[in-house]
Amino acid sequence: MEFTRRDVLKAGAAVSALSLAPSSFAADFKLEPEKGAELRVLRWKKFVQGDEDGWMANTEKFTKATGIKVRIDAESWEDIRPKAAVAANVGSGPDIIFGWFDDPHQYPDKLVDLTDLAEYLGAKYGGWYDAPKRYGMRDGKWIGLPVGAAGNCIVYRKSWLQEAGFEKMPTDTDGFLKACKAMHAKGHPAGFALGNAVGDGNTWTHSILWAFGGRMVDDNNNVTINSPETVRALEWVAELYKTFIPGTLSWLDPNNNKAFLAGEIGVTANGISVYYSAKNSPDPAMQAMAKDIEHVNMPIGPVGKPTELHLFTQGMVFKYSKYPNAAKEYLRFMMEKEQYEPWQQAAIGYVTQPLAAYESNPIWTVDPKHTPYRDTVKNMLWNGYSGKLGPASAAAMADYVVVNMFAEAASGQQSPKDAAARAEKRVMRYYKT
Repeated sequence: MEFTRRDVLKAGAAVSALSLAPSSFAADFKLEPEKGAELRVLRWKKFVQGDEDGWMANTEKFTKATGIKVRIDAESWEDIRPKAAVAANVGSGPDIIFGWFDDPHQYPDKLVDLTDLAEYLGAKYGGWYDAPKRYGMRDGKWIGLPVGAAGNCIVYRKSWLQEAGFEKMPTDTDGFLKACKAMHAKGHPAGFALGNAVGDGNTWTHSILWAFGGRMVDDNNNVTINSPETVRALEWVAELYKTFIPGTLSWLDPNNNKAFLAGEIGVTANGISVYYSAKNSPDPAMQAMAKDIEHVNMPIGPVGKPTELHLFTQGMVFKYSKYPNAAKEYLRFMMEKEQYEPWQQAAIGYVTQPLAAYESNPIWTVDPKHTPYRDTVKNMLWNGYSGKLGPASAAAMADYVVVNMFAEAASGQQSPKDAAARAEKRVMRYYKT
């Protein structure tokens, strides 16, 4: 597909449209913000400029419509979780924090009940997908409001894959491993984060664990991570690791983006941010790379179905806030179609929706390279699968148990069996029986 300057300008046009759209205050959801309300919001630092531009434009719209001033602070992805935990424990901090995965389940009694808002949005926009409901709800109430996920797909250079003898990237784990080995032999290594990367490390390792039938716990929260299925997943990744560029054991979320854009690797697992950066770069070499970038969903393993995890974020309103109604109104405003769809468009689908109605956003079909990201949240499982979300699943995720297990087995620090046994001991500290 050929790209023109028109394509590059689409994101900017979407952002501009944000300020022109009419106010979206719905007549069927009544919420009166507190008099004199001001809000402080903590969210993650951008990987895609359009995400930040769109979010800020929507926030300005909200302030113009309500008179409520909103201060937005941004922190690195790794810093969001500890800062949210501190705020919950000390009872002071931002009114709204956009955290990761099942963070709300670590301190549910510190959060404002968002059930009325979540039910309103679900009824209006086609319902919530399954995993977002699991993340947002506890004991029948919504303690977080799902916003979406930075979906992860396999990102690769088509010409380099073809040079290795493959027309398209295989969609099964066996074929994918063969393709990576062939690309490595041609001087185009792979690179997947194996450091404590909130997004890229967690998402691909969990996806592979589940692809082979491994699970941290079963449906009843019994620890099952030390299993033959887990060992097979670790053995597979140990083979895949042989195709990696050196240094991935310390990679955080920015590292694979940089390595891919520098031409050091030919395949990784990432959001659409790599493509976004290349496509919108003024550098002709980067624009040429964008034409060569392709995306495909995470490979399917022996279980025979998608087993994806994606970097999921949701808004939490803390009970210490003086302005809970204003905070809920801000969340509602940002999730309404007039704001949400242009925000997705400005970031070319960097965040995939938790609400079914937004599947029809034109951003998913305007460029076929966007389409694999459209259903990532619909296909998504939840960390702690297949058990129940709660303090244990959140703590195990925060401790990077699964990522560390894969890093140890891949690098040879531990045999696959020993890595699984060590992970079991770590998990047992959280899932006490």
